[in-house]
Formats: sequence, C-alpha cells, structure tokens
Amino acid sequence: MHGTPRADRTPPGFVGGTLDRVDHVRTNPALLAEAFADPSARRLVLDGLDPVEADGHLLLEPIDRQALLADHVLLGVDPEQRPIFVRLAGNLGANLGPTPRSRGIAGLIPAEEVALYGAARSLVHWHARHRFCAVCGAATQPVKAGWSRRCDTCAAEHFPRTDPVVIMLAQHRGRVLLGRQHGWPQGRYSALAGFVEPGETIEEAVARETFEEAGVRVRAVRYVMSQPWPFPSSLMIACLAEAEDDALRLDPTEIEAAFWCDADGVRAALAGDPDAPFLAPPPMAVAWHLLDHWLGEVVTAGASA
Repeated sequence: MHGTPRADRTPPGFVGGTLDRVDHVRTNPALLAEAFADPSARRLVLDGLDPVEADGHLLLEPIDRQALLADHVLLGVDPEQRPIFVRLAGNLGANLGPTPRSRGIAGLIPAEEVALYGAARSLVHWHARHRFCAVCGAATQPVKAGWSRRCDTCAAEHFPRTDPVVIMLAQHRGRVLLGRQHGWPQGRYSALAGFVEPGETIEEAVARETFEEAGVRVRAVRYVMSQPWPFPSSLMIACLAEAEDDALRLDPTEIEAAFWCDADGVRAALAGDPDAPFLAPPPMAVAWHLLDHWLGEVVTAGASA
C-alpha cells in the first residue's frame, strides 16, 4: 500500500467550490438587485458562524420580501443558476473561533457545500470585525455585494483579508519532519506551519519557518496544493522541501516535540493504526493530504529505483 490513489482521494475540507462568483453582478447595482429579487435566490442559514445542516446538506432558505439587500453578501451563483446569499451578523460576541460543529461539517455534507460554508464564514467573520475604518476610525458600510467595505468619512475602501500560511514537510533520506504544538491531542503530530511575512516569497517563508521552529535548513522547496481555512481566513500553502541534515533544535515556545518519521510510520498513521508512531491530522486538513502526497512520491521513487 502507498499514498491514496488519486481517483479515490477526497479533497481537503473547504476545497472544491462550484459557485460562479459573478464579479460583474457585484459591481452592477441593477444586476445585484435583480439577483436578490430572483425567486430562485437562496440564503445560506448560519447559526452565528456555525453551519446549519439538514438531511445531509447545508440549509438554504428562500429570501423573504422584507429582507434588505444591504444586510447580505452575494456569495455567487450555483450550478442550478440560483443566486446564493448569506446574511451579515449583527453581533457575534467575543467568541469567534471554530467550534466542533464548524470543524466537523466536512463529514456531513458534500465537498462543494463545505467550500460554500467556508467562504460564507470567512466573509461574515470579516464584516463583524471590520465595522470601523482602519484609517480614520469612522463607521464603514458594506459595498460591492458585501465584498468590500467603504468608510463613510474618508472614503477608504477595505477588502476581505486572506492570510497566507505555509505548511511544509521537510524530507531527509526517506523520512519527514513532524512536530506538535502545545495543547494538541495526545500523540498528534503534523507538518510544521507558519504565516508568510511581508516581503517574503513562499519559498523563503518555508525555509525561515522550518529553521525558526526546528533548527533545520531546507532547500528545493516545491509547491504541492493549497486549502482555504476559514478560522478565520487563511490560505494554507502546502509544500515539500529537502533538509540539509536531520539535526533538530526546537523553539520550545512554538514546538513541544518533533521527530523524523519514515514511510511505514506515516502509512500506519494515515490508516489510523493504533500502533502508529503518531496520531495523524484529520483528513479534512491539508496536512493529511500533504503526508499522503509525500507517501505516494516515496513509493513511486522506490518502484522506479
């Protein structure tokens, strides 16, 4: 056995969206009003920031005639040509983090609906946190169908943020570097990760984060895949890199423990073997798929050797 066959792979969570984001509608008030009034239009129902599931699907409801367009974000048009909106939240309180329901939705509904929820959650969260202008402090209002906010006073325009995060496996002589953060479940290990800093390439961020967290120098960074992560609004950029050596010097403020794991150990962990050397990240996480991708490369390289 080796990495999961490509045809059998399910995507990471929040990947696989099927909406047409119809930018031309966002910027055209007449077309936007027409979409909102369309009898086929639907509103994605959220409970705060949590998804609402019914019969294996996200709950979508008709939009009542008393609803205000200004209170909604146009997420896009679905394959059935229905405009899909989500209502902006009035007050979400202080607890805006992920919940068991928001993290567990990937196992309950189709992948494209998980992606729909991820986009909606990120946008609703962003609006709730950016009611005031970062330039002058005055109130802001949603514009462009909810895809930006404009300041009433200084006219500054603010856009939803996406924070790039590199998540990487350093490999050395048939093994990969795995680490665990403080507070993770017992036995859980995963790929190292960190935010891309201003003025930095993806490759430079991979090299810097791996050295800062584990004291390992890497080269030959390769992009593998990406994943939107709506807690609150990151883009996970998964990469592989070649380590110059396997000596570890951990930053104890970032990493509780780390070790080098071979292909057999990774294979056992991804299969859920209770005797595996570590507890793998869940399949909805891009880290699981990065490990699976690396495992497939190792087996392919071994077969061709």
